[in-house]
Amino acid sequence: MDDNISCQMKVETGDAGYVLEDVPHLSDYIPDLPTYPNPLRSNPAYSAVKQYFVDADDTVPQKVVVHEDSQRGIHFRRAGPRQRVYFTPYEVHAAIVTCGGLCPGLNTVIREIVCALYHMYGVTNVLGICGGYRGFYSKNTITLTPKVVNDIHKLGGTIIGTSRGGHDTSKIVDSIQDRGINQVYIIGGDGTHRGAAVIYQEVRRRGLKAVVAGLPKTIDNDIPVIDKSFGFDTAVEEAQRAINAAHMEAESAENGIGVVKLMGHYSGFIAMYATLASRDVDLCLIRESPFFLEGEGGLLEYVEKRLKENGHMVIVVIEGAGKELLAAESLNSSSALDASGKKLDIGLWISHKIKAHFARQSSMPITLKYIDPSYMICTVPSNASDNVYCTLLAQSCVHGVMAGYTGFTSGLVNGRQTYIPFNRITEKQNKVVIKDRMWASLLLSTNQPSFLRPKDIIEVQKQE
Repeated sequence: MDDNISCQMKVETGDAGYVLEDVPHLSDYIPDLPTYPNPLRSNPAYSAVKQYFVDADDTVPQKVVVHEDSQRGIHFRRAGPRQRVYFTPYEVHAAIVTCGGLCPGLNTVIREIVCALYHMYGVTNVLGICGGYRGFYSKNTITLTPKVVNDIHKLGGTIIGTSRGGHDTSKIVDSIQDRGINQVYIIGGDGTHRGAAVIYQEVRRRGLKAVVAGLPKTIDNDIPVIDKSFGFDTAVEEAQRAINAAHMEAESAENGIGVVKLMGHYSGFIAMYATLASRDVDLCLIRESPFFLEGEGGLLEYVEKRLKENGHMVIVVIEGAGKELLAAESLNSSSALDASGKKLDIGLWISHKIKAHFARQSSMPITLKYIDPSYMICTVPSNASDNVYCTLLAQSCVHGVMAGYTGFTSGLVNGRQTYIPFNRITEKQNKVVIKDRMWASLLLSTNQPSFLRPKDIIEVQKQE
């Protein structure tokens, strides 16, 4: 096993093909660490709980659909409080940082980490690192207390700020060491987690008693292994508002077309779920499902057919869809450029192509309205479902950190809170499987063709 992976994940095997992909622990590289009774033993909130603590050998399977002769397969360590902890409340100096783009639920996660540390474990020293990774060495910090974070879940964005990039491992770990920080909570997507993995490795190399833990944040829901990322439910709910507006505009005009561009550089989950939820979408375009414009069976032919049948239609497209079409056209012409010479986004480009197609047919005028709600969706507060999810994620993460686990992400797997090694979170991106029944349900909902030609089907099969 690669050295980097081996220090990020401990693999244990058992009977009937059982595999535990376990997370690292402080005791792996610091011997003879003292432990202490978990303060939850005397917490009145837990007095009525039948079982305070998670059993040491509790694990959660990655796959739950099995056959009679199936092997037990990969498992992850179950999250939750342990009977013994590796930190006293007074020695903990915790830090929280948010990295990458905005996402509903960031403030809720920050709030619940702070409140879990204070109210469950008696920790009173919690810092917010301002401005992402570079905040460790170039920005101020703010002290986070339950009073400071009390109402922040009602706000969008993040009260400690965020940024992309700025990762300098040596400077970050120097700052952690100089400030005496021994618990680092990093909230971000796959790129952020790659940075977190490097920070953990450097902390381990220096032999510091400091835990590095992650919470998976991506509005596109493209992080693998976990059931879903926080903020996704809110994003789908908000996307429906844009779809409803596009549907109203399209329905109110003769041959009206509403085009809605949603988030999704690489994965089409928001578009797929919003389409299934709204039931008003006639065409959903995602990166995972190739499509073509011209000719028999193409997108333009379908749009014309749909308008003749219904008199209006709604198109949902993600920002990463049709990249190959845009790339191919930009090599041959300037039609993929806007008036300022910049490359058009896919939503504007498809709108332009549809308008040009119908301009050549004077007998069928259209009215097209284009809506891009991306930044409005990213900045809203999380809804009730995501607030509950963020709370459980944050509390599970704090339990794991206090128990000495490190180099892990707190994530939901098959409905159970688990601790997942960093390398499993960063190994690939989660994508819509267009050979799955979920995508088939979408095709039935919209009545759109798959647009897959024989060579596309062969290519999809190769990728799978």
